[in-house]
Amino acid sequence: MIKLYFSPMACSAASRIALLEAGAEAELVEVAPRSKTLLADGSDFRAVNPLGYVPFLEDGDLRIAENGAILQYIAARYPEAKLAPTDDVGRASLQRWLSFIATELHKSLFMPLLDPKAPAAVKEYALAKGAPRMAWLEEQLAGRESLLDAFSVADAYLVTVLTWTAVVPVTLGPETRRYLEAMRRRPSVARALREEHALYLAEQARGAA
Repeated sequence: MIKLYFSPMACSAASRIALLEAGAEAELVEVAPRSKTLLADGSDFRAVNPLGYVPFLEDGDLRIAENGAILQYIAARYPEAKLAPTDDVGRASLQRWLSFIATELHKSLFMPLLDPKAPAAVKEYALAKGAPRMAWLEEQLAGRESLLDAFSVADAYLVTVLTWTAVVPVTLGPETRRYLEAMRRRPSVARALREEHALYLAEQARGAA
């Protein structure tokens, strides 16, 4: 059985969505984001993943880090769910979207905004640099229900990242808002975000205690 290490409302939520979409049985192991320990027993998560960040996936003897790699592995592991294209052009399009979401949105735009230690100037720079990326995304989503011809792991990643706009000053255009609202109604997305949000509130309460 797959074991997925995650932190609530982190980018690992994309993998949770993908697993739910595939109807896969998985063991979900929560990692406390501040202490980098496993919530169940307090052990050091860095003994599992030396870099200390989620998601991290185990499947038998296989160990995989990095969100894009994990999402593509889940898609390949459960082909019947059709979470990734199988033709060369489709795979290239999927890789393009996963790369764009990871580098231009997740790391370049949202991470500085979510980092409480980032100086104001860094946040301003991230917003300015991210504005044309968000404008391009708005154009790409016009009239579309999904990033590719059907729901894919790229959508699982994008909806996770866009959910963070609830706590950072990134304004969504009308097409992006429409896409996000539609995705949130998808059963796998709705369930994953509901479960993650409850765990996130519990984590915040522990941090404040």
